[in-house]
Amino acid sequence: MKLQELRALSDAEIRSKCQEARQELFNLRIQKVTGQLEKPHRIRELKKIIARGKTILRERELKKT
Repeated sequence: MKLQELRALSDAEIRSKCQEARQELFNLRIQKVTGQLEKPHRIRELKKIIARGKTILRERELKKT
């Protein structure tokens, strides 16, 4: 998910996307430990989605104050 796509979402939708990404990241970490991970690049993608979401939420928070 690109930054522009995330910026178009509401705060609640961004939090939801971040939560989904965290859950998937958790599952991928378990797969990595057990040696069943098929798409290792997905871990990096999910971390970026979470970071972008947090950044956008923080930017909006700072704009309000």
